[in-house]
Amino acid sequence: MPEDSCAHCGDDVSDALARTIRVTVDRSQIDQQRLCPTCFADWIDRYEAEMQPEETTTVNDENIIVD
Repeated sequence: MPEDSCAHCGDDVSDALARTIRVTVDRSQIDQQRLCPTCFADWIDRYEAEMQPEETTTVNDENIIVD
């Protein structure tokens, strides 16, 4: 894949519009992607959705008996 193309869709991207995403863990780079604006926006949406805390269920205190 040419260096001036989006890692996700493959479209050509100029340096001024490209965004580079680097994923690191404990200062070690795991992944790097160069994305066009549309794919970057999609990536951000997926990241936000996956990083949201899971909904917690509430406990109904009416049925709890403390002895």
